[in-house]
Amino acid sequence: MHLEDLFVYVAVAFEALGAIAMIVGVVIAAALGVRSLMRGAGGAASFQVLRTTLGSAILLGLEVLVAADLIRTITSKPSLEDALILGLIVLIRTVLSMSIQIEIEGVLPWRRALTTSGGQLLGEAVARDRAASRADGT
Repeated sequence: MHLEDLFVYVAVAFEALGAIAMIVGVVIAAALGVRSLMRGAGGAASFQVLRTTLGSAILLGLEVLVAADLIRTITSKPSLEDALILGLIVLIRTVLSMSIQIEIEGVLPWRRALTTSGGQLLGEAVARDRAASRADGT
């Protein structure tokens, strides 16, 4: 096995990890939304939990997919066309990430006091749910 083959497998693994992060995030978002609704938080609050958690999962998946694209491009034979394609993919995914983050947080990313990633936002949503469950005794 050549080193290039290994990096191809690593890139594919990152792509799979990004997809898995989004799929698991959808399941977590649905569970947290339903739990919020069952606690009597109301439809609007439950929808906000679902929306925030789902956006966080998509954001995390996009970040991992950008890493996969970088690995794939670095290990391929360099060409101007590959560099332009990578630049376009990263640009599109970055714009998507920024717009999702703005939707989640309601503020432009460069105006945030603390930097947060999709994984941190997803973890915070789970932590909020656990705290609410402890407060309700469920």
